[in-house]
Amino acid sequence: MSQPSVIVFENAAATADAICEPLVRSGLRVVRTSSYGNLLSCPPGHDLVILGPSIVRADSILDLARSIRQLAPGIALLVLTSGSSEDLAIAALRAGINEYVKCPFSSGELTEAVRNCVAQRVLRPRIYDNGENGGGEENYGVVGNSAAIRDVRARMKKMAATSSNVLITGETGTGKELVADLVHKHSPRRQNPFVTLNCAAIPDALLESELFGYERGAFTGAASRQEGKVKAADGGSVFLDEIGEMSPYGQAKLLRMIEGKEIQRLGRNGGIAVDIRIIAATNQDLELMVSEGRFRKDLFFRLNVTRIHIPPLRERKEDLPILIDHYIHHFNHRFRRDVERLSDEAMDALLAYEWPGNVRELKNLLEAIFVELPAEGERYPRLPTLFRRRCEELRATSGDERDRLLWALSITNWNKSKAAVKLSWSRMTVYRKMSQYNISNDGGHAKMAGI
Repeated sequence: MSQPSVIVFENAAATADAICEPLVRSGLRVVRTSSYGNLLSCPPGHDLVILGPSIVRADSILDLARSIRQLAPGIALLVLTSGSSEDLAIAALRAGINEYVKCPFSSGELTEAVRNCVAQRVLRPRIYDNGENGGGEENYGVVGNSAAIRDVRARMKKMAATSSNVLITGETGTGKELVADLVHKHSPRRQNPFVTLNCAAIPDALLESELFGYERGAFTGAASRQEGKVKAADGGSVFLDEIGEMSPYGQAKLLRMIEGKEIQRLGRNGGIAVDIRIIAATNQDLELMVSEGRFRKDLFFRLNVTRIHIPPLRERKEDLPILIDHYIHHFNHRFRRDVERLSDEAMDALLAYEWPGNVRELKNLLEAIFVELPAEGERYPRLPTLFRRRCEELRATSGDERDRLLWALSITNWNKSKAAVKLSWSRMTVYRKMSQYNISNDGGHAKMAGI
């Protein structure tokens, strides 16, 4: 693979040197320019554009980013800013900026941010090739560039290198099955089966025959021997989805299989050894269930050898532009459309929405947008009417959230990073909410529109 290529757009020579030198040392190909015309006339094939601090203004970043996107829709964008204004943060979100770094920056900080952006950009061709070749969504990878998602990817890489059992936690729609599948596909077991079991859908009466199989004549209707899903995964991985929904009877059977590393097929004397890795997932609090006696403690310890937690989308909204862009490309190919981006009104609504259904809800919404597009096509579509109404209703009842934001800002002396920790939000979410509720800090005093 050729070295990643980065375009650095910066007017000040000293600043441009400080940006380019560590990137060159890290092995990147760097193209340097201070001309707007040269920037937009650069040939395609670059992976990242860095917008330096001397040319970045909140009032121009939207137009500049859109111009670059029109030239190279898949390229990553990184902004270096001498300030951390709310306006710039909101502009970055709207424009689909992948990352921004505050000046002054260290060489290590800049190199890490560039590496993350380039990694996201390099993933794109593989994503679209898989879609075109029928590879399916399971090959897409985990899309996003927030600190939380980078941590998920790092943990996935560590977990994939072992054969230890993995517990994946997260709300409905965050992508637990996708992460489980990717852990398997990057593991030494990837050449062997990945078998999925929905623990909530298997009644106790069918549990043993479904999981462990049965011999011919084991019961009425057993006309031939069946291996069972666990044996079918021998050498590979078994994904236990919704493990928190498994009955006490099923938990006991599962624990016996994990401890003994063998199964007991119905109608057969003696056990059958199996070599499987268990990857379990739940949207429930298993520790609480254990304390309440609703989930076996010994089984929990067997499953919770290593853990990956997938954060909800509302806690990593800086990933929204990347996800939206990702699915727009995906659905453009699927529906043979040419949508460039969503309207500004649509982006504002999506950034303000709290996403109770997480990434699955976002994907379904974007698919609905493509389904409802007029026959002649539309490059900047709006949101469906029902979703817009829902957003308006939520905004009308958002006073409590505004009060919590003001409380967090006031007790942290308007330190956005500390306020974000208090609220369990990302820093970008704090900036976006301040803009949404027209909150600013003027001379140490809160100001709000209409107050």
